[in-house]
Amino acid sequence: MPLEATMMIIDNSEYMRNGDYQPTRFEAQSDAVNTVFQTKIDSNPENTVGIMTMAGKGAEVLVTHTKDLGQILQALHQTSSKIGGEIDIPTAIAIAQLALKHRENKNLRQRIIVFAGSPLAGQGADEKSMIKLAKKLKKNNVAVDVVCFGDAIEGTTEDGKSVLRSFVESASSGDNSHFLSVPPGPRLLSDALISSPILAGDRGAAIPAELGGAAEGAAAGVGGANQFEFGVDPSLDPELAMALRMSMQEAQARQAAEVAAAAAPPADTIPAPTAETTAVPPPTTVEPTDEEEERLLQQALAMSEQRDVDMDMEEGVEEDEDEEAAIARAIEMSMRPQEEQKDKK
Repeated sequence: MPLEATMMIIDNSEYMRNGDYQPTRFEAQSDAVNTVFQTKIDSNPENTVGIMTMAGKGAEVLVTHTKDLGQILQALHQTSSKIGGEIDIPTAIAIAQLALKHRENKNLRQRIIVFAGSPLAGQGADEKSMIKLAKKLKKNNVAVDVVCFGDAIEGTTEDGKSVLRSFVESASSGDNSHFLSVPPGPRLLSDALISSPILAGDRGAAIPAELGGAAEGAAAGVGGANQFEFGVDPSLDPELAMALRMSMQEAQARQAAEVAAAAAPPADTIPAPTAETTAVPPPTTVEPTDEEEERLLQQALAMSEQRDVDMDMEEGVEEDEDEEAAIARAIEMSMRPQEEQKDKK
């Protein structure tokens, strides 16, 4: 989520009337400008974007710093009726740098995006002058992206290297500047731009290779993830960097909690209780208290006394029976002599 103030320099030279990019070079460029604006503003609501031309009667700033797409579209509409002349890249970049210097929010990093679709002429074709300008931009912490299409692709140095590519490499600091070359073909200029490293940091994620993203960008020889975490320089805005870091940590913690919750088995899949889980624990012995011991002793004593009483009663009955039997025998024995005397008489 880069925090940037961007100035776009568009090509409004006579070459923009060509139809090798559908529908015309200028219309394809306008579509790409719209894509850049939307991506930058969606990336961070504090970002601002400006636009200026570099042909016709001379370099002209149309919109300085805005968050309103309507102003950008109105500027493109006005420029469509002012196509003509030749481009002057060094002058346009110098004016763009001056406009960025007077940005309201000094925490916004500076970036210039140059759309070049015309052959390089004048100072723009001089590699030494362009390298000198690039070093000046690097010293002032101004990042530069160049979108090269149309006749600008043919501008090369004596060793066959593109002047604009050398310019970007000299201006790059920590891989913050990028070069994109888009030849004519069925692919739209805006599609090639949105899948390139120029907007990769603003999009916040890599574009899938099947959609013309990271793999194709690497093949084109353009690269560069932002050198700062979350695209924010902590030295410029430490509070924003800390807030972004805390937000990321909270998001990671929330994702970890969701994964843990998803990994837990649902309630209907909990296994039924088994014999092991339902086994009754062995009873625990509770030692009686002093009061309970005394009560139990009294009950035991009472029961023993009751048994003694019963036993005494049984013994008494047996003794009574023995006495009656003895008396009966004594009476019987006492009567026998009398009966024997009667029998003798």
